[in-house]
Order: sequence, then structure tokens, then C-alpha cells
Amino acid sequence: MIKGPGFARTFFIFTTMEKEISFFEKVFEVVRLIPRGRVTSYGAIAEYLGTRGSSRMVGWAMNSSHHSTVNIPAHRVVNRNGLLTGKNHFGSPKVMAQLLDSEGITVINDQIVDFEKYFWDPAKELRY
Repeated sequence: MIKGPGFARTFFIFTTMEKEISFFEKVFEVVRLIPRGRVTSYGAIAEYLGTRGSSRMVGWAMNSSHHSTVNIPAHRVVNRNGLLTGKNHFGSPKVMAQLLDSEGITVINDQIVDFEKYFWDPAKELRY
């Protein structure tokens, strides 16, 4: 259970009683749950974590995920319009689109085609 000002919410993510989990770790746990062939947005993750308005912080978490020892499918997180705004953090600007393409998601001019079709909303998919 994660508690904050005025709310308490249970998440389908790993938690421990001994250690406070950082915001980045919470983001990583949600991102690891995004199914192959689906995408979500920075804002949808922030909203699910009860921190609406912290989309940019989710983006920072995605940028730092490349240094994680655990596989974080950061390529599955895009902006609210389906744009690959994080593409420059993958070593080459083409890698993010290539990873999505390998999962059956078409990207044209850094925009996911049929974004709504592939959108995965953690608030709906990870109901508690």
C-alpha cells in the first residue's frame, strides 16, 4: 500500500515493509508490467502512482532506467499523443522505434500509428 496526502492505494507491484521504495523504483515496477506490443504514457503512469502532474518525473525515471541492472522496457513509454519523445535516450534516435516495431507497433515520423489501439492504461489494467 502506498500512502500520500489524502489517499491510500494498493498497487499490483512489489513492496516491502523494511524499505521505502523510491519513486523511480515504483515507475520501473509499473513499466515492467506493460505487455509486449502495448504502450503507455508518462502521465498515465504518474496518475496510477497517485502523483498526477509528475509526468516529467516519470520521464526522468525512464531516462535513468538505462542504467538499471533489471530490464526496464522504457521504449513502451511515450508522451500522451503517442510521440517518441524519449527516443534520444536509446543510444540512437532510431532504436526506440525499432524496438516498438519488433513488437508489432508501427511508428511513422516518431508517432505511433493507431496509438489508442496500443495504449495500455495502468489504472484500468491494474485494478486493485
